[in-house]
Amino acid sequence: MFSGFMANAWEIGTIVAIVAGVVGFFVVLRGAAFAAHAIPNGAFAGAAGANLIGVNPLIGLGVFSACAALGIGKLGRRGRADAVTALALVMMLALGAAFLSQTTEYEPQIFSLLFGEILGVSSGEIWPVAILGLVCIIAVGVFYRRLMLTSIVPEIAEAKGIGPYRVEIIFLLIVACTTTMTVPVVGALLIFTLMIGPPAAARCFTDRPGLAVLGSVLIALFTIWLAIASAYETDWPVGFYVGAFSATWYGIGRAFAAWDRRRIRGPARAAT
Repeated sequence: MFSGFMANAWEIGTIVAIVAGVVGFFVVLRGAAFAAHAIPNGAFAGAAGANLIGVNPLIGLGVFSACAALGIGKLGRRGRADAVTALALVMMLALGAAFLSQTTEYEPQIFSLLFGEILGVSSGEIWPVAILGLVCIIAVGVFYRRLMLTSIVPEIAEAKGIGPYRVEIIFLLIVACTTTMTVPVVGALLIFTLMIGPPAAARCFTDRPGLAVLGSVLIALFTIWLAIASAYETDWPVGFYVGAFSATWYGIGRAFAAWDRRRIRGPARAAT
């Protein structure tokens, strides 16, 4: 389980989980789950187009995910953000379908770009993912305070001279970078699941941002490790286990949050 091609799966899964846990915390905090779903699908279309014209898929991934991020951020400022995101998603999916219909590798491309092939990752793919992942984490660290203020108290952030629009664009570009590094190895749907499930569960356990980020990373790591081990033992897709475990952790988190609220209110009611 820990040798040969599986060693690459463990390494790449660990890198992706750490980045997804850090970036995903702000995706959940900012209510940007829809955008985080649309951008990977935009990257999927870019990779399909790059494959069609014989260009490195990473170039297509980077260009399309950045364009999706800038388009959602720019147009969403002057209109309904959800409508703009939905239109971007539809447009990117349409382009992806058009590109894939022109290639003889139709089915393999759909499976690889949407669902990933984490068990088939080569050693040469690990370093590019690690470097881009480090860039994403450094960017979150640099803009951590601005991201927190614009997410929780945007009025105070604006009073301090922090432009919410500019921070939103930067954050969407961070999501785009995360997408670029992960879609080729884990797929658009799996990275979206990791950026939503574990961070949402972590927020149920604590209101402290630092602990929530740490919890998000730990839950994401446990999710991907358990998913890889389960897929190895059962021969079921890794994506299935990632989705199932992420939903389970979130359900446990909501149950804990409900229990914690009742525990706090109990003494207050008794005193009253």
